[in-house]
Amino acid sequence: MSSITAFKTVLLRDLKRFIRRRNDLVHPLVFFVIVITLLGLALGPNEQVFTVVAPAGVWIAVLLATTINLDAMFLSDYQDGTIEQLVLSPVALPILVGAKIAAHWIATASPQIVIAVIVAAVLGLDGNVIMALGATLLLGSPVLSLVGAIASALTVGLRGGALLLALIILPLYMPTLIFGTSAVHNAALGLPIDAELYFLGGLATLAASLSPFGAAAALRIRLG
Repeated sequence: MSSITAFKTVLLRDLKRFIRRRNDLVHPLVFFVIVITLLGLALGPNEQVFTVVAPAGVWIAVLLATTINLDAMFLSDYQDGTIEQLVLSPVALPILVGAKIAAHWIATASPQIVIAVIVAAVLGLDGNVIMALGATLLLGSPVLSLVGAIASALTVGLRGGALLLALIILPLYMPTLIFGTSAVHNAALGLPIDAELYFLGGLATLAASLSPFGAAAALRIRLG
């Protein structure tokens, strides 16, 4: 089996698993909507304040919602022995791990991006702000799944692994959050956001290059 075929097989398998386990699809979206709703209630009817704070709130909501089911990325495969089969596969483990990360992003983060853009439009945010929000989420959200995959692999099967996972990854998400919200804020002020987008793109490229190898190494450690 070629590497491309193996990648597609694992990707489709995990996406079908997400469809069968609808809770894994619905819970992050529900959490995302709840966070946005609570933000609106906390800020009150002050439209000017809400317009400034809402984009940052959307970014935080996406970050937290993406974290909800990170611990399940490898858990079921770890419990039923599939991870051992992936390790013994003739296809390089980082390729197979990359497929699982891609499935997590497609099933978890991409629907949130669509909803975030729709919510921003409904709230009446400026067109430049909506475009900046969509672009930063599109570049930054893969970093959340990629970095989270390493921590998920390190904590898979551990008692209290979900809490440990959150403690590990939340500080690592700070650069992505800072530059994502900074770009949206600059767009609201009419300032260029090229630097922030380049930084997020660089982070995504670096994470895509290294995270599958880091997660694969972490899985081997857990199996060792």
